[in-house]
Amino acid sequence: MPVILTAREEIDLWMSAPAGEVLKLQKPLPDNALKIVARGERQDEGGLAA
Repeated sequence: MPVILTAREEIDLWMSAPAGEVLKLQKPLPDNALKIVARGERQDEGGLAA
């Protein structure tokens, strides 16, 4: 499961603590915590790449 770390303390913990501790960081984010952002011109043609 991917983990999104939102605080510096979480990053430090993720990099140095035992697995049992860091696995506690795997939890759902609050609703609306992520925002999808597109930049630049659209590069695809609307279909799957060959």
